[in-house]
Amino acid sequence: MIRGAGLTTSTIHTMSTQRASIHDVAKAAGVAIKTVSRVLNNEPNVREETRARVLAAVKRLNYHPSLSARSLAGRRSWLIGLVYEIPSANYTIEVQRGALARCREGKFMLLLHEVAGRGAELTQEVLAFVGQTRLDGLIVTAPLSESAELIAALDALALPFARIAPNDIKHRSPYVDMDDTAAAREMTEYLIGLGHRRIGFIIGRPGHYASGQRLQGYKAALKAHRIAYTPEYVRQGDFLFDSGLDTARQLLALPKRPTAIFAGNDDMAAGVLMAAHEMGIAVPEQLSVAGFDDAAIARAVWPPLTTIRQPTYELAYTAADLLLQQLQSGVPPKPARLAHRLIVRASTGIAPPAAATAGAALRRRRLD
Repeated sequence: MIRGAGLTTSTIHTMSTQRASIHDVAKAAGVAIKTVSRVLNNEPNVREETRARVLAAVKRLNYHPSLSARSLAGRRSWLIGLVYEIPSANYTIEVQRGALARCREGKFMLLLHEVAGRGAELTQEVLAFVGQTRLDGLIVTAPLSESAELIAALDALALPFARIAPNDIKHRSPYVDMDDTAAAREMTEYLIGLGHRRIGFIIGRPGHYASGQRLQGYKAALKAHRIAYTPEYVRQGDFLFDSGLDTARQLLALPKRPTAIFAGNDDMAAGVLMAAHEMGIAVPEQLSVAGFDDAAIARAVWPPLTTIRQPTYELAYTAADLLLQQLQSGVPPKPARLAHRLIVRASTGIAPPAAATAGAALRRRRLD
């Protein structure tokens, strides 16, 4: 017999072959239905012995609470939304994984929505998503997290939300970010430490706050080491592989080409590697290549990329955690800042001698 319940082992087996209900769990654990609900929702003020008994009954009966039943039992829908508009698939996948992991721990469902609109259309698309799904809260990724119009619209709905990598808009909603400026400066200084003075930079997507912050870090490092900022070494990309390929072709065709190229993300850096291979430029002997993110592609290309490890998974996990804290307490928690890390791999090396670089440029012109 099970303690506190009038159910035999054969009865438990019979119920487990069917879909168990919360009534079955309550009977098996010898508690009220309300107590089962409190345990499943991780609410406080439940004795540990009682909690353990309920969880044991849940496991024995293979009970999975119905989302609709949970919604009817309380004021929550148990749904969290994640809206994103990131051109880099590698970044998006890690964001989804991190948010999903924390939502699962909190017994929330995560609904994903890719936003395609711009301006007012963007805001209306997000509001339509929220209205159709009755969300408890929303996780907003960059660059959506930078939209003052969207933030004001979510405020008007009184919908709790957390932002990933927002800009400098002041708002009470919780957010998590990293120091993009410091990270880009560290990478640029690393290249300078290898002897590079002609360092190209490929900017990320226009209008993206992190793109500008990374450019600032690049410029700050040059200034700190008294290296002149050369506009022709800086090109506009958009975080996609093709933009890295196209802009690298331009940089590497310059009469005095860079000896190193730092791309604003790993997808663009992979494009730089492709351009170098096309043009017969050895990496890292003649050209060092660096990226940003430490996405899966950074380890899949050859040579593997030196890059800044942006804790993308952790950023999304933390954003979801901050949102769940707010839902539980009703008070927005303090923002969080996560650390980056410089990852050195085989795509960077000591700057080539000036004579070798000049000779390589001359050989290319002769081939042309």
